Amino acid sequence: MEPLIAVPNVSEGRDPLVLAAIGDAYARAGARVLDVHSDPDHHRSVFTLAAAPGTLAAALVAGAAQAVELIDVSDHEGIHPHVGALDVCPVVHLTPAQRGAAAAEALVAADGIGRLGVPVLLYGELGGGRTRAEVRRGGPAALAARMAAGELEADFGPPAPHPTAGATLVACRPPLIAFNLELAPPATVEDAKAIAADIREGGAHGLPGLRAIGLELAHRGGVAQVSMNVEDHLAVPLARVVEAVRAHAPVAEAEVIGLPPEAAFAGFPDDMPVRNRRTLEAALAEHAPIR
Repeated sequence: MEPLIAVPNVSEGRDPLVLAAIGDAYARAGARVLDVHSDPDHHRSVFTLAAAPGTLAAALVAGAAQAVELIDVSDHEGIHPHVGALDVCPVVHLTPAQRGAAAAEALVAADGIGRLGVPVLLYGELGGGRTRAEVRRGGPAALAARMAAGELEADFGPPAPHPTAGATLVACRPPLIAFNLELAPPATVEDAKAIAADIREGGAHGLPGLRAIGLELAHRGGVAQVSMNVEDHLAVPLARVVEAVRAHAPVAEAEVIGLPPEAAFAGFPDDMPVRNRRTLEAALAEHAPIR
């Protein structure tokens, strides 16, 4: 049986014991943890899980319970936009044939997370096209105010954010590539922000389906980073993203978050170093088949 993939993001990137507890919860509930990527500046970690349909949702809820218990976002210091301890929880369909099973698994997981006392808001196809950015605009405090005013309503769970765990966004979607480019000195965070504004969808030289922001990485000595999500890696391979950023400034290094499909690296430049370059296909091949 082909596994389903999920990519839960938690608002914790610094405490290995907390991340180990969450990962153990996923594994004990039957999911295979293919990858964990943590970043102290973003203060965020991305788990990549694989499990058979019917198992994945229960594993996601088990990990969510640990995140709710161990992560407090009421005083969270991280540069990545977020609204919850388990911030986003997408279930990924790798082929069109998996789409229905992935949607069902996402909805079951959303219901289970809601039962933990955390409001769940759907995004993407399940949320009528609503985006993550729309919900996360202004952060946890703004989300609480918008829910109190009736502007946003939970699809599952309580009508207000959890006091320490906030809210969780759930979706069913095709693969999305989280991809970062660090600019070579003396580039500044202002340079990174200007580049992000130019190349993201809607910018003067925007690439379709590209979300981008400019950030400064204190833990890496103040490096300026263009942090991106590539929503369609077949239409916009990572090589094209590198080319777009290099048109503005030299790039020192690339970073991949999670496990991109191999096709995302089509035509990737040989002279661009990449941290964490590992594909989903390779990770799945390293693990025994899901039964």
